[in-house]
Amino acid sequence: MSPTPEQRRAARHQLGTGSSAPAARRGPSGGRKKPITVDAIISTAFAIVEAEGYDALTMRRVAAALETGPSSLYAHVVNKEDLDELLIGRLCAGIDLPEPDPAAWRQQIAGVCTQLRDQYLRYPGISRAAFAAAPSNLDTLRVGEGMLAILLAGGIDPQTAAWALDSLSLYVNAYSLEVSLANSRIGRGDDGWVVSRDELLRRFAALPDTFPRTKRYAAELTAGTVHDRFDFTIGLMIDGLPGSR
Repeated sequence: MSPTPEQRRAARHQLGTGSSAPAARRGPSGGRKKPITVDAIISTAFAIVEAEGYDALTMRRVAAALETGPSSLYAHVVNKEDLDELLIGRLCAGIDLPEPDPAAWRQQIAGVCTQLRDQYLRYPGISRAAFAAAPSNLDTLRVGEGMLAILLAGGIDPQTAAWALDSLSLYVNAYSLEVSLANSRIGRGDDGWVVSRDELLRRFAALPDTFPRTKRYAAELTAGTVHDRFDFTIGLMIDGLPGSR
């Protein structure tokens, strides 16, 4: 009896791989098409997100891109949530984790967060797949293990390190999603909601006097690039941890 999708999913986690035996194509064109595998599903899903954004990603859309029916995908992927986990795992596989250094732990954890951010920003909105999910993919868990090791090497107690890992990951996910949403609106020409700094300054200057601080500090409120703000926030979070200095 062939293994169920759930059994194949469990096997992937045990082996740390997204590969699987290819499914045979049916129909008159079956022999001319590439076989369906987990890797083919993942690559196709990434291509859809890259071209159309995460909102466009559905099992039906992936199946159409592979010129098959959704039922063919379920021989390899349990459901959309399973596909989400595979996608995040593939991105996490590209993260370079340093050997924890007690003297450089702050720079190291900030560097991993930056790598995660850059991976997410390659695919518009993909960080949504990481929200409200308990990771079980080995590639995703590898990154969590590496980040936890860095924090512990910095002298942070285990409970604080665990919550810091959660907070840092949540911020990276949320930041990446916000940037993706802004870029998507600009790409659609819907720039009425994403305005330039000059336009923000003009709007703040036009506020009534009941907003004295917003008017006075408009330059500070609108200063810096989005990545400047990312670096500031990650640094602020890390500097607030009671680790070794």
